[in-house]
Amino acid sequence: MLSKTAMPGKTAAKKSTKKSAAKATPAKSTIKPRKATAASRKQALAPERIQTILDLLAAAYPGAECALIHKDAWQLLVATILSAQCTDARVNMVTPVLFKTYPTPADMAAAPIDEIKEIIRTTGFYNNKAKSIQGAAKKILTDFHGKVPRKMEELLTVPGAARKTANVVLGVAYGLAVGVVVDTHVLRLSRRLGLTTETTPEKVEQDLMKIIPKDRWIAFSHELIHHGRLICIARKPRCVDCSLEKVCNSGDKTWSTH
Repeated sequence: MLSKTAMPGKTAAKKSTKKSAAKATPAKSTIKPRKATAASRKQALAPERIQTILDLLAAAYPGAECALIHKDAWQLLVATILSAQCTDARVNMVTPVLFKTYPTPADMAAAPIDEIKEIIRTTGFYNNKAKSIQGAAKKILTDFHGKVPRKMEELLTVPGAARKTANVVLGVAYGLAVGVVVDTHVLRLSRRLGLTTETTPEKVEQDLMKIIPKDRWIAFSHELIHHGRLICIARKPRCVDCSLEKVCNSGDKTWSTH
């Protein structure tokens, strides 16, 4: 005798198809993150787990570097300002023309603002970015003898140089580990990995500085940014290809071994 679920008919067939599809569909990224408990937070921040994450990232992205093409600290500062709400690839298409036309801070400070806007137009928000770039050039000329400063407190006085930008310049151009670069990828992945529960870049950076060894601050940011672009994508992370999957307990995983 045929069971009810095996009875022929459109209704039964549809129900069966839906059930099969439900079983085959991986977890969606819209699933709410698991609520962290004191015990789970302690486990997530255990030194052994942190070291495992660092080792896996280093192995997956050996020699990871900043994707913004530059020749010196000034070019990196400008490129980082332009990278706000814009891809590094697009910035790298714009900066060769910009630096050929206005190669030094003095040239940029004296440039017609409308010409700067036209060159950087495709990076978006070009009005504000042009003002920031020219303002940065003038500030560096008048207060720092034409050189991008090496101190965080000084760099933060430069137009367009918020803490993330300052960390990029200090870490990449000068090799100074003053903080951790927290862009959209680092913020997202740090939360997914349970390294922080904060939601603002400033607070996330403070949490990361407490648990990541200082000699790994610069490389860690680059590695996490690469991982966020290639694997741990915002809407649909590629968990099946992730080298960190076994140590990740995020609630929006699309595939899991545990």
